[in-house]
Amino acid sequence: MRLIVAGALLIASITPAHASPNYAFPISGCAVTYARAHHNYPATDILTKKGCKFVAPTSGVVDEVNHVDKFSWKTNKGADRGGLSISIVGDDGVRYYGSHLSKIPTEMVPGFRVNVGDIIGYVGNSGDAKGLATHLHFGISWPTPAGIWWVRRGELYPWKYLDAWKAGKDVSPSKAVATLEKKLGNVPKLVGY
Repeated sequence: MRLIVAGALLIASITPAHASPNYAFPISGCAVTYARAHHNYPATDILTKKGCKFVAPTSGVVDEVNHVDKFSWKTNKGADRGGLSISIVGDDGVRYYGSHLSKIPTEMVPGFRVNVGDIIGYVGNSGDAKGLATHLHFGISWPTPAGIWWVRRGELYPWKYLDAWKAGKDVSPSKAVATLEKKLGNVPKLVGY
């Protein structure tokens, strides 16, 4: 609160507090396009230029990281399809995943703390996206034990939240994720490829 003197009258002026955003759109500084559908499981491919910043959509802790692209069409392992990838578990209890990256900062290791908007990777086309348009594969799910890649890649369609975050709104997927986990179980059966 600040006091303003106007003649002999004291006027109290209250400046409203502005909280930092809890959520941010996961691509910073680049134009993007994305659809409200994905081929055979809930996720979104955000198309943009190679090297664009993939930022933490919320504050949390790094969960799993693949700093090395192990994908090969000879083995075609589902766990390797994302190429360079990273997931964080947000303070909201939700896991956020991004893959097909071109680079991930070396400090991004499991347990590393990130804040909303921190750079956690750079868009590319690693994994099974080699030769395709550069994009960020973005998935929302709940935390699971390490290696449960079919949940990590996405269980809840993100477009509703991407639309909100792009518009600067703080909309959390935590309730929807908790409801879905309760319905499907912590480690549901693999669906899709």
